[in-house]
Amino acid sequence: MCGIVGYVGRKEAAPILLDGIRKLEYRGYDSSGLSVWDGDFSDFKAVGKICELDKKIAGRPIAGRVGIAHTRWATHGRPTEENAHPHLDCSGKIRVVHNGIIENYQALKTSLRDRGHEFISETDTEVIPHLIEEVYDGDIISAVMAVVGMLEGAYGLAIIHADEPDKIVVVKRGSPLILGIGPEEMIVASDAAAVIRYTRDVIYLEDGEIAEIKDSGYRIFDGQARAIEKNIHSIEWDIERAEKSGYPHFMLKEIFEQPRAIEDSIRGRIIAEEGLVKFGGFDAIIDKLREIDRLVIVACGTAYHAGLAGEYMLEEHAGVPAEVEWASEFRYRSPALGPSTAVLAVSQSGETADTLAAVREARARGAFTLGIVNVVGSTIAREVDAGIYNHIGPEISVASTKAFTSQATILALLTVLLGRQRRMTQGAAREILEEIKLLPFKIETILKQSDYIAAIAAKYRDAEHFAYLGRKYNQPTAREGALKLKEISYIHAEGFASGEMKHGPLAMIDEDFPSVFIAPRDSVYEKNLSNMEEIKSRDGRIIAITTEGSNEIEVIADDVIYIPPTLEMLTPILAAVPLQLLAYYIAALNDRDVDKPRNLAKSVTVE
Repeated sequence: MCGIVGYVGRKEAAPILLDGIRKLEYRGYDSSGLSVWDGDFSDFKAVGKICELDKKIAGRPIAGRVGIAHTRWATHGRPTEENAHPHLDCSGKIRVVHNGIIENYQALKTSLRDRGHEFISETDTEVIPHLIEEVYDGDIISAVMAVVGMLEGAYGLAIIHADEPDKIVVVKRGSPLILGIGPEEMIVASDAAAVIRYTRDVIYLEDGEIAEIKDSGYRIFDGQARAIEKNIHSIEWDIERAEKSGYPHFMLKEIFEQPRAIEDSIRGRIIAEEGLVKFGGFDAIIDKLREIDRLVIVACGTAYHAGLAGEYMLEEHAGVPAEVEWASEFRYRSPALGPSTAVLAVSQSGETADTLAAVREARARGAFTLGIVNVVGSTIAREVDAGIYNHIGPEISVASTKAFTSQATILALLTVLLGRQRRMTQGAAREILEEIKLLPFKIETILKQSDYIAAIAAKYRDAEHFAYLGRKYNQPTAREGALKLKEISYIHAEGFASGEMKHGPLAMIDEDFPSVFIAPRDSVYEKNLSNMEEIKSRDGRIIAITTEGSNEIEVIADDVIYIPPTLEMLTPILAAVPLQLLAYYIAALNDRDVDKPRNLAKSVTVE
């Protein structure tokens, strides 16, 4: 949520800042702004898309080589130009952009007003430049360090002062920030997508750290104001993976990237002949994994649904008691955890605020923590005891697609790893691993049906409600399918366990309330057929996702989409793909903003 970009170097800052915040659009925003220094500040703000900011800047010469920019997601105050960042102080010498929430801003604002400060916006951010103004005595680093001690909450900051305009001061506490290091230039950004066009060399800031960046280099300080050295990391993926590459939307591109994404997720991790799995990030804790007698998966949104599928896998095939919790609820219910409990955080961004808070709660309660994370160097990746990277490249669309199938695939690999430490035979493990290796090919066969699925979407584009139903492994798939549809098409959709249909949801069914059944030929296939008959007898229309060869389902369902056969535990990975395409085409046909749906953000970094 929100995005920060800052530049200092030998090039004109404005084009780089605008390019950077465009790369961060997927994080979600409702307004944007930038400030560039060229002997004085040039400030521009706009409500709506970044193209509105472009219009404000068009024809205005902005030659400065230092600047900061921001995309805002409204939390305190409406989406207005007054509330857009950057914010300034009474003297007009300071510019601040901020991600996060200042929890004690009301008390600070009241105190500042009592001392004569005047405020323009409704935001929590605006207290920060006024506080800096009060304590500044010629050293911006010292002033920022003093102000940080007054702030409560989670935030990332980028600050410019007119008296020291050759530098940007950066602060990280709970909101991600990275430094990009180029030849005679530095970039600060909320994530790598805004940096990679200019440099692959980055530093990941930790909570409490403050950095000063100039074209000649940088200094970094810890929370005790001590200068520290940081490792420089290299971004491994290419800029092309953060561009549409000819697709109309990032979501469609990412759906079609799933064969490659799964190949990347499993590469080097499968020793099929021996029925073994190797995660490099687990080498140091492999014996500790044998001692785990309970696994708690914490996640939000799509990652939560992947976790639900993983729960079934782990219990049925690895014999590990598992449960899945919404990270947003986990720490509020005093969970019973101990040293033999492992808490596994699943997060594409590695910055999801609730999931990160759950990790910290688990560690405080003595649990062993693990992570499945896509973004290298993210906060969750750094804070867990051991972790696994997805390695799928950036996922730009707000609606998660390739992250889901990758997360579920990695959970299947984790099932084999833990299972082999317990009761799983080499033969059983080999069978699972051989099927996992076939997933990319099988997804490619599903993607070849995209035109057929688009035609089905056209038939249902005007429906106002959908029910998604599945059993066992595909109850989570039903929830995920419903989430995909509602978040990008704004059509009401609910996911249910098929067996719960008679306990309430059946009352909603009629000819105007279509149902989507995820019913592969598995151990609960016949049960799903019975549920479909109940829908049919009430004039409900049915779209069925089933396994190739299950032709009898055509007698019941109005439309059928076939997926290749696979092991029951892997069916959610295949079944998710046609559900993603169905949601995409319904949303696109209804002219929705597929990649950036209203009110949603890609990376939810505030609670």
